[in-house]
Amino acid sequence: MIASDLDGTLLRRDGSLSPRTLRALRTAEEAGTEIVIVTARPPRFVDRLADATGLTGTAVCSNGALVYDLAGRTVVASSALPLAVARQVATALAAAVPGIGFALETGNHVLYEPAYRLRLSEDAGAELPVASLADLWLTEAPVTKLLAWSDRLDADTLMAAAREGAGDTVQLTHSGGRGLLEISAPGVHKAGALAALCETRGIGAADVIAFGDMPNDLTVLAWAGTGYAMANAHPSVLAAVPAHARTNEEDGVAQVIEHLFAARGRGAR
Repeated sequence: MIASDLDGTLLRRDGSLSPRTLRALRTAEEAGTEIVIVTARPPRFVDRLADATGLTGTAVCSNGALVYDLAGRTVVASSALPLAVARQVATALAAAVPGIGFALETGNHVLYEPAYRLRLSEDAGAELPVASLADLWLTEAPVTKLLAWSDRLDADTLMAAAREGAGDTVQLTHSGGRGLLEISAPGVHKAGALAALCETRGIGAADVIAFGDMPNDLTVLAWAGTGYAMANAHPSVLAAVPAHARTNEEDGVAQVIEHLFAARGRGAR
């Protein structure tokens, strides 16, 4: 199995999947290797990517909160963040970081309160405002992530503040978004969802090659038999992962796959 993050890893800076990378993924699939997308992105994003590129298979979305079948456009497994826990963490963070804003990701929509002023062009139509922070906790939709955003603090500083205030009550991480912290239910992360998926396939960690670039990829890169940090990765990822691939702009994932399957071809002769 090849498990790859999207932004900053498989995708180029403009969000595109290069022809070279797409060819490399096809080569791996034709050789019997399953490709799994492992991303912080929600299903609606990977749907658009699949429509544009023809990618199929399975995606681990929302940092492990959802396992999504691309062909059937269905969620096959989910791990929701209890609303009471989200509210508790938001209360602690609001006390520690003045001016912080909050939103709830449901997989279909982002519900945001007035202090959460981060807007993403790719989420136009999916972002729904609520009148106040108190109204955020009235949703009946299952929540995949609590999003916390600050226009003053970078994501690393925000995560340190959250760790101090939230402790082990939730899973804290970030994927490089400016001042954006991603908060999931305790124990919910990319590696956990991928490991459960692999168990259903009869695939062990030793047979998984993973690629990533941000702190939310660290669990997968550590769990997989072979993990590659992209050359453009966050400093903490580069320090923790010995094997490095070229940057996403250089089609680093494709280069590794090409080398791997060329070596297998030579070994078969």
